[in-house]
Amino acid sequence: MIATEKSIRIAGVVGDSIVDGPGLRMTIFFQGCEHCCEGCHNPQALPMNGGRVDTVEGLLAEIDANPLLTGVTFSGGEPLLRAGVLIPLAEGVTARGLDLAIYTGWTIEDIFADGDEYVLSLLGYASVLVDGPFVLEEKSLLLPYRGSKNQRILDAKKTLAERRAVLVDGLGWVEKGL
Repeated sequence: MIATEKSIRIAGVVGDSIVDGPGLRMTIFFQGCEHCCEGCHNPQALPMNGGRVDTVEGLLAEIDANPLLTGVTFSGGEPLLRAGVLIPLAEGVTARGLDLAIYTGWTIEDIFADGDEYVLSLLGYASVLVDGPFVLEEKSLLLPYRGSKNQRILDAKKTLAERRAVLVDGLGWVEKGL
């Protein structure tokens, strides 16, 4: 799951999202995905070498430009493919007192089985992990912060500590201090 390049390849940034977690968030869509889910809402983010190249400093400057943000969401593509280079960005996000959410097409069980130290380290900065692939047959527009019923909203810190999936209420992860 690890990428070792020094730059960060992104598909794009939404500076004021209200659909990728509670509050006003910046959502960074990372480029590249191996899941290729049928009905993917972001197919332009699938090719590994598409998008544009950015840096941690550049993305943090974009975050700093909006003092109204309550959080940052890492989405994709598949952000965990670039876990090693995203750790400094995650550190910068949390150092600013912002909530960090990460979306992944892998389940937490897959992540634990793989044991990638960079992925596990990156997840340690997140308050929430939305896991699981998008499944078109499970699609629902009524779900908060996820696209299909199989996807789970996990308390990242408790999940890592307990080494099992610990669910949170999707509508209130910030209100509960997550």
